[in-house]
Amino acid sequence: MDPDVLRVGNCSGFYGDRAAAMREMLEDGALDVLTGDYLAELTMLILARDRMKDPATGYARTFLAQLDDCLSLALDRGVRLVANAGGVNPAGLVTAIEKMAARHGLTPRIALVRGDDLTARARDLGLGAPLGAHAYLGAFGIARALRAGADIVVTGRVTDAALTVGPAIARFGWDRTDLDALAGATVAGHVIECGTQATGGNYAFFTEITDPLRPGFPIAELHRDGSSVITKHPGTGGAVTVGTVTAQLVYEIGDARYAGPDVTARLDTVSLRQAGPDRVAVTGVRGEPPPPDLKVCRTAIGGYRNELTVVLTGLDIEAKAELFRRQFGAACPTEPAEVTWTLARLDTADAATEQQASALLTVVARDPDEARAGRAFTNAAVELALASYPGFFATTAPGGARPYGVCTAGFVAQPVVAHEVVLPDGTVEQVAAPAVTRPLEPLSGPDAPDAGPAGPARRLPLGTLAGARSGDKGGDANVGLWVRDAAAYPWLAALITEDTVRELLPEAADLPVRVTRLPNLLAVNVVIDGLLGAGVAYQARFDPQAKGLGEWLRARHVDIPESLLPDHLPAAPRPDDRELP
Repeated sequence: MDPDVLRVGNCSGFYGDRAAAMREMLEDGALDVLTGDYLAELTMLILARDRMKDPATGYARTFLAQLDDCLSLALDRGVRLVANAGGVNPAGLVTAIEKMAARHGLTPRIALVRGDDLTARARDLGLGAPLGAHAYLGAFGIARALRAGADIVVTGRVTDAALTVGPAIARFGWDRTDLDALAGATVAGHVIECGTQATGGNYAFFTEITDPLRPGFPIAELHRDGSSVITKHPGTGGAVTVGTVTAQLVYEIGDARYAGPDVTARLDTVSLRQAGPDRVAVTGVRGEPPPPDLKVCRTAIGGYRNELTVVLTGLDIEAKAELFRRQFGAACPTEPAEVTWTLARLDTADAATEQQASALLTVVARDPDEARAGRAFTNAAVELALASYPGFFATTAPGGARPYGVCTAGFVAQPVVAHEVVLPDGTVEQVAAPAVTRPLEPLSGPDAPDAGPAGPARRLPLGTLAGARSGDKGGDANVGLWVRDAAAYPWLAALITEDTVRELLPEAADLPVRVTRLPNLLAVNVVIDGLLGAGVAYQARFDPQAKGLGEWLRARHVDIPESLLPDHLPAAPRPDDRELP
């Protein structure tokens, strides 16, 4: 392989991703480093609860299972493994790997990156008293471990991109002043961190992908100047295009400044170019000094939650829902601290099936006291089984309340965190905080441009021209939108404003909305503050992680200039073509 190119692959985008991915990535082509991202805010909560039950756990057990299958293969091929699978107990994972390797007669050199766990110091640091508090560490600890010869680097909570940036620092010898190179590697890491989302998975224009059944996992070919090529192993499914890379670039971001512990990458400087089949060049990324504070993921038990869904069929849906609400409220022995109702009008008139004639009414209870949200709450519905609206039935049997978690962000000064790396020989080294930082300031890009000259337009779904990808950051929802034709970008950038977002997504009507324009990517990013309540585990809405929010937005109808529409789109009907009553 070219010594001036570092090939970093990914085999996991979340805890529960494709189990065979590690073997596929090791067998299907050449790699220098294979990374795995197993942590999300919800995962940290899950792992913290695991460790409460068994102190020896708290790490991603799927990574250990993958290693059990593939460790010998990785060592034989000289591929080094970097993963944040340590979760809330990275030292425990190191111990488990050592035991597993010994059973196979293997002695891999393992390094541990630690210092992210601030739980014991949380109150003193002004972080409250959470179940867990974990700072997002940077990449320099990973780099030091690799330079010391580690075959496997286990971390706890580091930034997702650090898994890619660390190997690049180790290979190319960058220091903290190489901001543009660090920013370029950060962007590459952001692209591959979610696995197959960079190679056609969850892609708005999925019908255009020739082989979408089993997308290959992504690879970043990194260069000394921080530029990269995003690709995948030859012969694997999916696709790597400017579109698939753009979709991942605008996923779960805030504005044009993408901040991390080592560098703030300027997303408004990224340039993408199709460099061949399944190869996208990423160049031009500029970096700024990182912010002075580290983000901290705080997890806590928010209380207890229970829900019940009943089915309303046929006629008088609204009246049936109103009757059940009133009866249920009167039948509840005690009212929980929070009760929310949602009526999903999935019914259609003159439906051909019973399911198509039905709507769903859901009631959710939350309370710090398990009893107030427990079986007594859902039992109120059972008592109404023969006394409520016609056609009454529920989708599930009544059940008890379950604890729910909340994840919130905190911040601490970078020097407060004792970022350490335990090298394969047991030596412990400190990783110094950056000497130069810069307070993070919002950067929303240019103002909305002139949409261009007025002309004939058609009322069509936004997704006729625009792709979207959406997700969650704590309680906020992010939707990244982009077009593939530069001629359509002025229209998109002028269309997507705070007011338009609130009009197209009525749930956002009373919430703060932030819009960032990224003309270099032909993209617009939208953040809706508070749409997800206290985060994914809180389950504030039907889609608690906002994964489908972008597709809902794409399905909303807007005025699209006819001059921008593709030639293959059917022509609009003439007035005299309309059906007569």
